[in-house]
Amino acid sequence: MPEEFHRIRRLPPYVFAEVNKAKAQARAAGEDIIDLGMGNPDSPTPPHIVAKLVEAVQDPRTHRYSVSRGIAGLRRALAGYYQRRFGVQLDPETEVVATLGSKEGLANLAAAITSPGDTILVPNPSYPIHQFGFIIAGASVRSLPATPDDDMLQALDLAVRHSVPKPTALIVNFPSNPTAYLADLEFYKQVVGFCRKHGIWIMSDLAYAEIYFGDKAPPSILQVEGAKDIAVEFTSLSKTYSMPGWRMGFAAGNPRLITALTRMKSYLDYGAFTPIQVAATAALNGPQDCVQAMRDLYRERRDVLVRGLQAAGWDVPSPEGSMFAWAPIPPRFAHLGSVAFSKLLLARAKVAVAPGIGFGEHGDTHVRIALVENTHRLRQALRNIRGFLQADNASPAEPASQGDHS
Repeated sequence: MPEEFHRIRRLPPYVFAEVNKAKAQARAAGEDIIDLGMGNPDSPTPPHIVAKLVEAVQDPRTHRYSVSRGIAGLRRALAGYYQRRFGVQLDPETEVVATLGSKEGLANLAAAITSPGDTILVPNPSYPIHQFGFIIAGASVRSLPATPDDDMLQALDLAVRHSVPKPTALIVNFPSNPTAYLADLEFYKQVVGFCRKHGIWIMSDLAYAEIYFGDKAPPSILQVEGAKDIAVEFTSLSKTYSMPGWRMGFAAGNPRLITALTRMKSYLDYGAFTPIQVAATAALNGPQDCVQAMRDLYRERRDVLVRGLQAAGWDVPSPEGSMFAWAPIPPRFAHLGSVAFSKLLLARAKVAVAPGIGFGEHGDTHVRIALVENTHRLRQALRNIRGFLQADNASPAEPASQGDHS
């Protein structure tokens, strides 16, 4: 028998597991670890959404199998959100499907549309499912620059001219996880025009649509004329309404891609628990002041974190969106790489962060810091980090071995 199954062989060891193991050992030893590694919202789900869940769950009829593509009211609510927020009209019957979080939708659509050996274009660094959803499905991935600018557009052109076979799909994700980059509508227009010309599908991950800190809200790629000819967009309630464990997301856009995903899901699941879908409908249709409160909360945490890191001598760009800071490893530790530096930060400062290499090899110069603790804990983390950076024993460790990056 083979040592490892074919698809598992294409998946490298989960690099976050190394830091998670060290974090668990430290906590087992009684250490107070401030966890800024996982993008796991710590705020409670708004009360009116929870109340609707409780109300719906009292009806025994909701305990039966649900609808894989999402109950009709939920799909209409998502279409209403797109109309209000982006001015985009969607047909709830043919252009919307509910998913078990955006991650599930991305992976199942990749499985639905990918043939073995297909070439897929994915920014590097990016959220792991963006590339591994397609790798699991048998595709090959070609990396693009992660910045929404001429560098990515030029790399797109090169990929079409020099990839064999020609690329079949492109992933975009703005506001981005992990880099926090934002794209504007003009960038999307150029991407859509290019991909329409060359027959390339676009999958846009817009999970952080509502977490932005400037005056202009991030656009949807579906706002571009003709985008629905080739594009589908994934959204999620996880971050917008602090509902990560509820696993409620959506895909919207091109009817052919939506049909493919719907058909795939019909074989794999019966949809989210109906009371969750009912409560998700209430989230989209109900009062939205909770979204602004969430945005204000992350802005306050961002400012505390970035200013504190800069005061400690760690120059980290202030993100304009998402719930993450994409932090370049301080120069005197740069030789360590992101896994070894994350372990060192955990050991010396008692702060857990996500190593950048977990998002692609081009992320190894950075770590991702999540804004998932209150300002009191963030300030404690900053004191610890300042002490670590300024301590006499904070000299660089030995260069990381190759095994640290596996």
